[in-house]
Order: sequence, then structure tokens, then C-alpha cells
Amino acid sequence: MKQQEARPKPDPVDARLGDRLAELRAERGWSLGELAERSGVSKSTLSRAERAETSPTASLLNRLCAVYGRTMSQLLSEVEAAPARVVRAADQQVWEDPAAGFVRRSVSPPHAALRGELVEGRLAPGADIAYDRPPVPGLEQHLWILEGELDVTDGETEHHLTVGDCLRMRVWGATRFRCAGPRAARYVLAVVLP
Repeated sequence: MKQQEARPKPDPVDARLGDRLAELRAERGWSLGELAERSGVSKSTLSRAERAETSPTASLLNRLCAVYGRTMSQLLSEVEAAPARVVRAADQQVWEDPAAGFVRRSVSPPHAALRGELVEGRLAPGADIAYDRPPVPGLEQHLWILEGELDVTDGETEHHLTVGDCLRMRVWGATRFRCAGPRAARYVLAVVLP
């Protein structure tokens, strides 16, 4: 008798995230097909993300956040316990998209009574992440470069940012973040809901 190989256990964050994504879809009464049409993501990819068979990419989460009307930090905070007023560095939620070379740390947790949050981002040299739309139209962002260089495209406008530079923008359309320098880029992103 052939023994079946055991599938590795999903990452706990991916498992909770998958459960939350399935809940959000169920709350709206949508099938996978309906969500696929609304998000532009294939049914099989959505299904694998909900079952935590794969770790969702930043681009995938952005598309789903746009459909569900929340920021990525809000979505990630929904898979944590109730947010604390003080979040110690060791307890801050870290999420990675290894294929894209992107690491995201939720420095200040989103809170229902607050409109702003802080995120630390790191992009590996050569990393290039494009979002086709903001998770929430009109989202205000302040991007402050701590290390390296970053090329940011907001709509049709490209900005080359170096250490100490701060880009302020209200996001209505596509954006792109590219680490073109030889070193990783590290930045703080302040996100404010409209």
C-alpha cells in the first residue's frame, strides 16, 4: 500500500488569513466565481488562498482589499487578537511576500476608532511591486525613506526617492514601488483613511 505524503501545515498567519478571506466572501454571499469576477483573480488562486494552500502575494491581497473596502493593515489586523494600544516590536505583525522581495511590518495596529496607521516596508534590490488600484480610493499615504532608494509611480508620475525624502500622495489609481538601487530599501508608510 502506497503511503500518502503528509501536506505541510500551513503557516498560522496564512491559515487565519485564509479563514478571514473565506468569511468575508461568505458574509457577502458571493461564490468563488463572483469574487473572481470582482477581483480579477482566478477562482483556483482564490480557493488556494482561502484554504491556506499558498501564501497570498501583496498584489493578490491588494486586489481583495479593494473588493472588500479595507486596507491591507486592516485585513491583517482582523486575523490577530484584539489590537493593543501598545504593540511591542517583538509583537508587531510581519508579513512577507518572498517571491516579490517584500517584507511588511505593521508598526501601529489599525483601530476602528482611528484613521491612521504606520507600516514599515522593506524591498529587496530589484523588487518591483505594482498595484492596479488602491484598497480604498483616495487613501492618503506619506512615504518616508529610511534606507536605500525607491522609485514610486503614482498614476503617470514617477518619483525617485532617496534617504530622508518623503512623498505625500492621495491614491486614486495604480501605483508601483521599485527598488532599483544596489541596496534594499526600507521605509515608513503612514496610511490615513479618507
